Amino acid sequence: MWVVATAGHVDHGKSTLVRALTGMEPDRWAEERRRGMTIDLGFAWTTLPSGGTVAFVDVPGHERFVPNMLAGVGPVPAALIVVGADEGWMPQSAEHLAALDALGVSYGLLAVTRVDLADPGPALARAREEIAATSLGAVEAVPVSAVTGAGLPELRAALDRLVARLPDPARDAPVRLWVDRSFTVRGSGTVVTGTLGGGRLRVGDTLELAATGEPVRVRGLHALNTARAEVGAVARVAVNLRGLPRDRLARGDALLSPGRFRGTDLLDVRLAGDPAADLPPTLTLHVGSAAVPARVRPLGPDTVRLRLARPLPLVIGDRALLRDPGRHHVSGGVTVLDVDPPPLRRRGAAAARATVLAGLDGRPDLAGELRRRRLVRAGELTRMGVPATAAPVAGDWLADPDHWRELGGRLTEEVARYAREQPLAAGVPVDVLRHRLDLPDRALVEALLRPPLRLRAGRVTAAAADALPEPVARAVARVRAEYGERPFQAPETHRLADLGLGPREIGAAVRAGALLRLADNVVLLPGALDDAVRVLAGLPQPFTLSAARQALDTTRRVAVPLLELLDRRGATRRLPDDAREVVHPPG
Repeated sequence: MWVVATAGHVDHGKSTLVRALTGMEPDRWAEERRRGMTIDLGFAWTTLPSGGTVAFVDVPGHERFVPNMLAGVGPVPAALIVVGADEGWMPQSAEHLAALDALGVSYGLLAVTRVDLADPGPALARAREEIAATSLGAVEAVPVSAVTGAGLPELRAALDRLVARLPDPARDAPVRLWVDRSFTVRGSGTVVTGTLGGGRLRVGDTLELAATGEPVRVRGLHALNTARAEVGAVARVAVNLRGLPRDRLARGDALLSPGRFRGTDLLDVRLAGDPAADLPPTLTLHVGSAAVPARVRPLGPDTVRLRLARPLPLVIGDRALLRDPGRHHVSGGVTVLDVDPPPLRRRGAAAARATVLAGLDGRPDLAGELRRRRLVRAGELTRMGVPATAAPVAGDWLADPDHWRELGGRLTEEVARYAREQPLAAGVPVDVLRHRLDLPDRALVEALLRPPLRLRAGRVTAAAADALPEPVARAVARVRAEYGERPFQAPETHRLADLGLGPREIGAAVRAGALLRLADNVVLLPGALDDAVRVLAGLPQPFTLSAARQALDTTRRVAVPLLELLDRRGATRRLPDDAREVVHPPG
């Protein structure tokens, strides 16, 4: 299926032409049929000579209903522009064409109607000239009369040629279905309709409501009034939603693939149309089927920041238009450049931001986004419309390579600085480094570690940091001199204090391997464990605590924690009667 929207001035025969092509009545409301004027969107379809199906979104032509027209045109890839031969080019012809141009619609067909009432030549020539100056360029034109049937076969053939040129839809893309109708069917519940521009819908799928993020389940699908188990883009589709009240959805809402879009009420865009400096402070942004008031802040000659009245699920590269409803004027088309822009707080920030935006073209650019954001989660990029194909540096974090290298250098500097500030500390706590480097996740700190940096007990140290500060090294040397011949005699607490070994100094010496800690304020020289095992292995096995204490020539204050440490290390084994035996005698 292909989907084409009509466009053109009121009373130029858009609905009459659709009726003649399809045999269906596109005007859904009795008021429309009574007044002979389309007020809201209409839908009809027909089979083309090639056998393919084209569905029409018939839009109103009156200036009062331009928002309805834009809701129908927004998600559609091609347009059938209708101009009456008897009236020629008219104001709404111009506004509808301006809207198509602003939205970047580049596929179209011109139908000059009412050739039974007037010569189509002048209207055709003027319309072609106007259309050629827009994104549509040169279009095929067909003179036609819906009353006499003249030109209808040629128009069908031209429609076949038009849809044959349309690009293949991205059927593997995430779903973003802009809702253009919402109603209730007795026995089925809430049904919404829209133009599926990309992706696939299946019965049983779970989608997200764009407004709230809450999940909804697809109970049923219809396309062309036929129940389907699956519908792929491009298609007009009706979606029956399970357990959702009708008043929860309206035109301008959207159904989304879970986790693939982010709602944003702040975006930076490039404007094609009126100069940015000439824009009024408030306009209406039309995108998809949505129409949302927007506060406008010019940044550069053709770039502006928009603050929306409510969030919309937009991605980089989206096309939309800005319209001044008071003047019935299309201010211009916009291309979304950034859906998560930085705040502008400092003097000159707007000008600096304009310089950045001048280098963006609205095409997703992973390297550029990483360069600008430096660190970003892969899921955030995906929801912006940027394929996150780079390898993560930690978890789902992606990093700009230059920034990552810079962070590694800064990390080494911060570890060295902390060691100078806190020479007796057991290294820098990871969270301190995270704060100093302004990182959002401690996993990033750990991922930055490279030798000689290492992580131990939640702190980062350098291998060279094991060297003791000079006062501590002198104190340890005095312990070695005094107790080297009595390896199992531990200095008393007061003696350690006299030597200048308080708790922090002892901790530094233990981490450096210069002392062995048995318990609080009970330390021996390194190597004492191996020496103890050799002495204990010479005792009759098993042996008691008392025998061990005498053999080691030490006190109970030392012997108890020493034996417990040997038990934990598996060098000795404690027996049920509290005796012990050596498990691994020295070789």
